[in-house]
Amino acid sequence: MGVVVVSGGTNGMGRALALGRAERGDRVLVLGRNRERGEALAGDSVAFLPVDLSSVAQTRQAVEHILAEYPVVDALALFANAVAPRRIVTAEGLERTFALYYLSRHLLSFGLRPALDRATAPVIVNVAGVGVTKGAVRWADPQLASGYSAVGAQLQAGRANDLLGVGFARRSGSRARYVLYHPGFTRSGDRSALPAVVRGLLAVASVAARPVADAVAPIHRFLDAPPAAPLTAVDRKKQLPLSFPTLDPRDAERLLDLTEKLIPGDKPEQ
Repeated sequence: MGVVVVSGGTNGMGRALALGRAERGDRVLVLGRNRERGEALAGDSVAFLPVDLSSVAQTRQAVEHILAEYPVVDALALFANAVAPRRIVTAEGLERTFALYYLSRHLLSFGLRPALDRATAPVIVNVAGVGVTKGAVRWADPQLASGYSAVGAQLQAGRANDLLGVGFARRSGSRARYVLYHPGFTRSGDRSALPAVVRGLLAVASVAARPVADAVAPIHRFLDAPPAAPLTAVDRKKQLPLSFPTLDPRDAERLLDLTEKLIPGDKPEQ
């Protein structure tokens, strides 16, 4: 029995993982914004912490809460993401996709290090798009102030998550193993914010998509037996070499520096 924290755990793959870990006897803490869905999940083995993970302040408060309530965290599973058809700027002045999909994962990964390092075999699983080579971090315009598109925002944040895994393994000093995992196209997620035409196209494509249970199964294995290496990258069923072009250590260092400028006061340990 262990403690598993799941960000974005109120629906889709996150919800499936949370329920699966509870069935296995773990204590699960689900982080998410949808209070109705979260409270419906809560029970003997599952707790729900309402938090808007696109908010740096709220995410930091969530980290403080977890460290106070859960001295030991065995696993952190990162799912939180949402497609935004139009550019949204948060109250903190951040482009929302980047804040939710990348910055929250950065804050949780580094912030929960003390609790993770008290576990016997700690592991972080970042569910994103490792292995995808399209898109890039816009170093001069990470807020996507010009030329915004929903796809471009997703690709940038996904690439940032690749580099987050590299940066964490190199800079955190943590005992936690970091796993970057791309499940492939899965019948998962809330599409309500998308235009009707896009939702229709995705519904047709979903016929060939992976069932949620199949996509989540490898994550259970990562949690049950964390890899030996500090960083592991898996694109669907294929393990990628750490020399893969999107896992460049120099870009990872550059992203850590950029992140500190975007959210001052967050400096990973050397």
